[in-house]
Amino acid sequence: MTRQSAQRHVAVVGGGLAGLAAAAALGSVGHKVTLFEARPFFGGRATSYPLNSADSTGPTIDNCQHVLLRCCTNLLDFYRRLHVEDRIHFSREFYWIEPGGRLSLMRAGRLPRPLHFTGSFAKLRFLSVRAKVDVARGLLAVQRDYHHRQDLDQITMLDWLQEKRQGPQAIERFWRQVLVSAINEDLERMAAVHGLQVFWLGFLSRGDSYQMGIPSVPLAHLYSAESWHEYPLVELRPRCPVQEINIAGGQVASLKLQERSFSADAYVSALPFERLDTVAPDANVKTDRFTHSPITGIHLWFDRPITRLPHATLLDRTIQWMFNKEGGRHIQLVVSASRKLVEMPRQEIIDLVLSELKDFFPAVANARLERAHVVKEIRATFSAGPGLEWQRPASATTIPNFFLAGDWTRSGWPATMEGAVRSGYLAAEAVTAHFGDPMRFLRPDVA
Repeated sequence: MTRQSAQRHVAVVGGGLAGLAAAAALGSVGHKVTLFEARPFFGGRATSYPLNSADSTGPTIDNCQHVLLRCCTNLLDFYRRLHVEDRIHFSREFYWIEPGGRLSLMRAGRLPRPLHFTGSFAKLRFLSVRAKVDVARGLLAVQRDYHHRQDLDQITMLDWLQEKRQGPQAIERFWRQVLVSAINEDLERMAAVHGLQVFWLGFLSRGDSYQMGIPSVPLAHLYSAESWHEYPLVELRPRCPVQEINIAGGQVASLKLQERSFSADAYVSALPFERLDTVAPDANVKTDRFTHSPITGIHLWFDRPITRLPHATLLDRTIQWMFNKEGGRHIQLVVSASRKLVEMPRQEIIDLVLSELKDFFPAVANARLERAHVVKEIRATFSAGPGLEWQRPASATTIPNFFLAGDWTRSGWPATMEGAVRSGYLAAEAVTAHFGDPMRFLRPDVA
C-alpha cells in the first residue's frame, strides 16, 4: 500500500496475530494505531517464552509448534511487512513414519498439478494399493465438491469421507493424519468444508502450495520491536490489559485501562471469543455457539541425537508430529485435538510419548532424557464443527466504530495463523471503509 490516508487514531485490543496484522495494515496507510496487550509478549497463542525465567541459560520455546504452508498468502504477506520472511524455512518433503521405523517420503514431482504428487504417492509404503486408490478417488472428489456443494458446512468430514467410500486405512493413515493437525479437530467433529479447503488450497491448487514453512527463530522474535521500525505510527503497549470497552450513545466511547481511560476514533477487538463478553458486554456479539479444541505440545531434551529427520508425521499412535528443534537432541511432539490428554498428569504424558517415540526412533531406548516440558493449550482454537461457519461474526459490527478480528471471526479460513492474519486485514479494511477511504489489504488465495 502506498496511498496515504488522512490520519485517524485506531485502538486495537489484543496483541495476537490478528491484532498485529490489523495494526500493520492500518499503520501502513497513515493511521495512528495503539495496540494494547495484557501479557509482556506479543503473538498470542503463536508465541515463545523462556522455559525458566529464573534461569538465564534456559531454553526459549514456542508454546506450540506452529507451521504454515505456501498457500498461506496473507501470513506470508504479514511476514514480508515485518521483513522476517527470510526466517521461515520451507521444506519440500513430508516424512511419514510407521511404528517400527519404516519411512515414506511425499513430495511434488515434475508433473503439473493436480498430478504433481503422482510419483511419490505411488511409492508410499504406509498405504496399501486399495488405500491409495481410495485416496486418489477422494482427492478427485475434493476438486469436484469444494466449489460446488452447498452443504459442506452441515456435515462432518467423516460423513463426507464415508460418502466417498474411503476405507479405514485411507481415513486413519492419510485423511485423519493430515486434517486433525491442520484444523485441530477430530474428523467426527470437523465441518467438511474445512477439510476440503485444506486439501484444495494446500495440496491441489498449485504445485508448491503444500510446502511446509517452519520458523527458524522463536516465534516471538518474528514480532520483536525491531520488526516494527517501518511503522512509526504503530505503538505496541505490552503489559497493558484493557478491562472494559465502554459503549455509550451507540458507539464505543473509550477503553477502560487499569488506571485511566483511552479514546480513539475507531476500535478493533482482537480478543478470543471467550474474553469478548467480559470486556465488551454491551457489544451484542453472539459467542455462545463457540467451544474450544485443545493442543498439547511436549518438549523433550536428550543427551544425544535420536533422529536426523527435520520433522515427521507419526502414524497409529497418540503423538502425531515430531519436530527436530536442535540437532536431534531437542524434540517437540504435537498432539492436536488432544482432549484425552487434558486431564492426564504431566508425568503420565511424558511416559506415554517416550514409550511411543521408541516405536519410531530406536535411539530413544539408549538416550537419557535430560529435561521435559508439557504445554497444554486448553483453548488453542475454536472447534470448527458443522453449522458454525455462518455463526462466525464479520469484521463490522452493529456499532459503527467497533470492529472484530480473531481467527474465530469470519475470515474465510479455519483457526490457523493464516486465518488470524486474514481477520486482522479484514478488520483493517472495515476500519478504512468506516473512515470513508476504503482500502484492500487481503491477499487472494492461491486458487
